[in-house]
Amino acid sequence: MQRIRLRYTKRGRLRFTSHRDFQRAFERALRRAEVPMAYSAGFTPHPKVSYANAAPTGTASEAEYLEIALAEPRDPETVRRLLDASLPPGLDVTEAVQARTSDFADRLAASCWELRLDGVRPEEAAAAVRSFLATETVEVRRQTKKGTRTFDARAAVMSLSVASGAGETAVAGGLPGGSDGPTDPACAILRLVVRHTTPAVRPDDVLSGLRSTADLAPPVPAAVTRLAQGPFDEETGTVTDPFAPDRDADPAAPPTAAGQWTAAVSEVTGQGPSGQP
Repeated sequence: MQRIRLRYTKRGRLRFTSHRDFQRAFERALRRAEVPMAYSAGFTPHPKVSYANAAPTGTASEAEYLEIALAEPRDPETVRRLLDASLPPGLDVTEAVQARTSDFADRLAASCWELRLDGVRPEEAAAAVRSFLATETVEVRRQTKKGTRTFDARAAVMSLSVASGAGETAVAGGLPGGSDGPTDPACAILRLVVRHTTPAVRPDDVLSGLRSTADLAPPVPAAVTRLAQGPFDEETGTVTDPFAPDRDADPAAPPTAAGQWTAAVSEVTGQGPSGQP
């Protein structure tokens, strides 16, 4: 049985696609692309698909991941192209590797997010970020199926900074520099790196924390995009490539594959390979 790991996006209006809706769309794409899927046993067999840490409904993402099991071997890039052509624009399959290592879900240890705050000036956002980072514990509340839950939104935040039209002003280590930013001065863009914890700290939890610590309340909902997801590098403070171990274990992979991914992430997030612009 061959296993292939895929990276896909949720862009534009497709950010409002729920995880269940995506599952249905993806299974239709598997059938349309005639991918020779392996199926579970039992009276109602299902294609063997493992989804990992999906972004909340309403947030865009450049870094969603899943794994499929095939009954017959196929070239991962061919499978990627067929699936990408079978999904609607906005749900784009951007990368595929053959699974050659285990514990893939454990590698998705952190995410890098972009939060666009229309109607908020960068200097106002920067002051709020400094106040948030200076607070040891930031308790926020979230409504769950079991009622209201209170938890700390500060501990999981590895770095938080503000981008402006003149460049980026770093207010915490890990994500300095490199963004062109918005042209409207009354729009701030936050760059957030957060560890995946239990309970998960989401971008809206950090926004709630900014509201409670600095009274920052954007007049319109924030536009949120996940830029990267993967292992957290303690030395550089960056999110790294979760496919790197599979590429390294593939004798046929080009030696520059990991470097190409790093360059692509740097272009999107404004991070250099060592967390510098």
